Amino acid sequence: MSEQPSYPRSSLLVLAFNSVQALLPTTLIDKAEAYLDVHRIDDAVALADEQRKKLQAQLTVDSGEADALRYVHLRIGFKCLLETRFEDAGYHLFEGGLDPRLLISYYPDLRGSLLSEEDDVELFEGVADNVVPFDSVDDIIRNYSPFLAPNTRSAPPTAELRRILTTAAYEMLESFLRKWRRVRGDGSVHETRVIVDTVLAKIFALNEKTTDLYALLGEQPDLILPELESVFISSGQYNALCSMYQARGLDEKLLNAWARIAEGEWTDPEIPDPLSNMLTLLTVRRNRALTQQWGVWLAAKDPERALKLLTSQGANRGRKASVDADLATLAQIRAANPRAAVQFLEHLVLQKRSSDPNLHTELAQSCISQVLDALSDEPTAKLWRAKAASYASHAQSNTPFLAYFASTTPDSPTKRARLRAALFLQSSSFYDALAIRERLLPHAQALPLEMSIVEGKLGMDHEALTRLAHTLRDSSSAEAYCTAGRRSLPPKIARMLAERESLAAWTLGTADAVPADYGRDAPKLLRMLLDVYIESGKEDAAAALMNSQAATFDVSDVLSRVPDAWPLPSVATFFSRALRRSLHEKHEALIVKGIAMGQNLAIADETHLILREQGYLVEEAIDDDDGDNEKALPPPPDTEEVLDEKAGIDIPRSNGYGQGTMAAASWDSAATPPDSGDHDFR
Repeated sequence: MSEQPSYPRSSLLVLAFNSVQALLPTTLIDKAEAYLDVHRIDDAVALADEQRKKLQAQLTVDSGEADALRYVHLRIGFKCLLETRFEDAGYHLFEGGLDPRLLISYYPDLRGSLLSEEDDVELFEGVADNVVPFDSVDDIIRNYSPFLAPNTRSAPPTAELRRILTTAAYEMLESFLRKWRRVRGDGSVHETRVIVDTVLAKIFALNEKTTDLYALLGEQPDLILPELESVFISSGQYNALCSMYQARGLDEKLLNAWARIAEGEWTDPEIPDPLSNMLTLLTVRRNRALTQQWGVWLAAKDPERALKLLTSQGANRGRKASVDADLATLAQIRAANPRAAVQFLEHLVLQKRSSDPNLHTELAQSCISQVLDALSDEPTAKLWRAKAASYASHAQSNTPFLAYFASTTPDSPTKRARLRAALFLQSSSFYDALAIRERLLPHAQALPLEMSIVEGKLGMDHEALTRLAHTLRDSSSAEAYCTAGRRSLPPKIARMLAERESLAAWTLGTADAVPADYGRDAPKLLRMLLDVYIESGKEDAAAALMNSQAATFDVSDVLSRVPDAWPLPSVATFFSRALRRSLHEKHEALIVKGIAMGQNLAIADETHLILREQGYLVEEAIDDDDGDNEKALPPPPDTEEVLDEKAGIDIPRSNGYGQGTMAAASWDSAATPPDSGDHDFR
C-alpha cells in the first residue's frame, strides 16, 4: 500500500472561470497556531494530546503527521517557556524533539564555552520564527515578574518569586537532559552527548547530588574537564575533581588538589588521607621531577614517609649532575623541615655513599651539633663526666673507653648521638677535619675521644696520643692508634659497637678496611706514646706498653729513654724478654743455618752422578815457541791457592771402609772410585 500524502485532502472542488477552489479541513498546525495566537495554551495542549493518541492507535504512523505533532509540541513548549511554565515547557520541548543544545543555550552559567555561534541546530521554520526572544531564563523570569517598588530584583515578593521560578527552570532542564540522555542519548551525535553530560555534571555538582555525579563520571569518560573544574571547586566536589584528574593522568593537578586538601584549604570527607594518596601516586609514577617537587613539600608534613619516597628514587644521571641535584634537594628540604634535612643528608652519605666533601662535612657538623646539644643538658653532661671519671679509675683497663661507655650508659638518644658521631668521625675521610676540630676545641676536656679522632685525621699524633693516654687514660685506644693506622677506635671495637647498637651504616663499611699506611708508622708512634707515658710519669702504663710491644722497641733506644729514677722491676720484664727474644733469634738462626747446610749437601749428592756422567772440560795450556811441556793455568790473581771443592768431603762408609776416619779424596769423575764394589755412596 502506498503511503498517503501528508498534506490535507479535499473531496469538494469549486470550478470558476479563472480558478479552482477546494474546501479543505483545518490542519493540526493551523488549529494549534490559532489557539496559541489567542493565548489558549491549554486548548492547544489538548489538541496535541488528541492527535498523539490518534497516532498511537495507528499501526503505521505517517511521517508528515508525526512532524506536525512535533511542530505543535515545540510551539507549545516555547510558549510555555516564555510564560515561565517551565515544567510544561520541558515536557513539550522534549516531545517535540528539541535539540538539547538549544535549551542549554538559555542557561549561560551552565553552557559556559560549550556552545558557539557557529553551532547549527535543526528547527522547523515556523518554530524558529517564534522561539523565545531572550538570551537566558533569567531574562525570561525578569520579564515575567511584575514590577514592585523599589525594583523587580530587590523587592521581597518578586525576589522570592524569582527564586522559585529559577529553581523550577533548572529542575526542568535537569529533567529534560536526564530524559533525553536515557531515551535519545545512545543514538545521538557524540559531541552532543558530551555537552549534555557535561551540563548534567554541573547540575549534579551544584545541587550536591553526589551519587548521580559519580555515576555519571563513571559512565562518561569524555566530560569536558575545563568546563567542570571551576564548578567542582566552587561546589566543593573535590573528590569528583580528583577522580577526573586521575582518570586523565593529570598527575600534577591531582597532586596540587590533594595538597590543598592536606593543608586545609579544601575540605572533603571523602578524601580522609590525601598525604597517603600523594605518596602512593608518586611511588607508582616514579616521575623524578614530580617526586623531587612534592617529596620536598611532603617532608614538612610527613618527614618519615617523604624521605622514604625521596630515597627510593635510583640515580640515572651523571655523577656531577646527581651530586648537584642532591644538594639542591637537600637545600629545599632544609627550608621546609630542618630535621628531615638531616635525615636526608644521612641517606646521601651513609646509604648512597656520596663522597662529596661538602656533604660529609655537613653531616659531621650535624653529628657534633647533636653531641654539643647533649652536653648543654646538665644531667647528660654530669653523666658523661661520671663515666669518664669511672673509666679513668680502672687502672690499665683493656676495654676501650667507647666500649665501656656504650655498655654502661643507659640507652638514650644522647648516647646514640655520641656513638654515631664517634663512628662517623673515625670512618669518614672526606670531611673538613680542621673545621671540626675548631668546633670541638672549646669542649676538648669533655670530648677527648672525639678530639683525638679528628687530630689523628690531621696528623697531630702527639696531641691525639696525649688526649687518649693522659686525659682519657685509655691505653688500649692509644696503643690501637699507633698500630692500626691512627685509628683511635680499634677496628674490632668499632665493628662490635656498630653491630650491637645497629649503627653499621655509620662505619661507611670501613670497620674492617685496612688503611694504606697500616702499621707503617707504628714504631714511630709507639715511641711517641712511650714518651707521653714517660713525660707524665706513668711507669705502669709505660711498662705495659713496652711489654706488649717488645718486638717493636729497640733495647738500646728504650734504655736511653727510661728515666734513671725508675725502679728496675718496672722495666725488668721488658729487658728479660728482650734478652730471651735475642737468644731465641740466635738459636733460630743456627737452626736455619744447619737446615740450609743439610739441604745444600743433599743437592750436591743428588747432582754428583749427573756431573760425573757429563765428564770434565779439560783446558790445556798452549805450547810456547820452544815446545815446552803443558803447563797448568795459574790461579786467579786475587787468590793465593786453588781450593779443591771435593777434597775434604767426609763420606761415611756403611761397610766399614774408612770407619772412624775422615777420608779425603779427589776423584776423577771418569775414574772408578776406590773400593766402590756394590756400595752406594748416595
